[in-house]
Amino acid sequence: MSEQSTAPAAPISPLEPWPDTVQWQPVSRDLVWVELIRLAIGMSFLLIGLGAGWAITGFWFVGVGFAAAVLLTVLRVVATVRAVYAWGYAERDDDLLVRHGLLVRRLSIVPYARMQFVDVSAGPLERAFDLATVQLHTAAAASDARVPGLRPAEASRLRDRLTALGEVRAEGL
Repeated sequence: MSEQSTAPAAPISPLEPWPDTVQWQPVSRDLVWVELIRLAIGMSFLLIGLGAGWAITGFWFVGVGFAAAVLLTVLRVVATVRAVYAWGYAERDDDLLVRHGLLVRRLSIVPYARMQFVDVSAGPLERAFDLATVQLHTAAAASDARVPGLRPAEASRLRDRLTALGEVRAEGL
């Protein structure tokens, strides 16, 4: 007679921040372009300065600094693309989950009853790509979460839904 092992299912690790039981919504991939343009604007000043300094002085260490800045820019481009793909959000019955991060993965769980207000914003670059950011504000400043890279219609829908759910949940407090 053979004994069958009925091993319990492996417990979910508390260090695993992405629950598989929810339907994750990705942010728009156009956010990649917004972030890359921001990176290009910032790095162009550094690269132009180092390139001009190298051309004027001819010092080898300025050239090494220029090469290092180019290498770091390329690495940052790869990290930016992967970071945008890591963003996601999920709406549950009682809370909103927001995930992001590559090296340090972060999961924010914002209960609807704790939300004080929901803000939708779009800077010039975001507007150029038809994107918006939803910012959730709670009583604890450290727990504020944001969802970037949403289309304006989705950002408005999410804002209205979160506001309505926040009002309903807050009535019981």
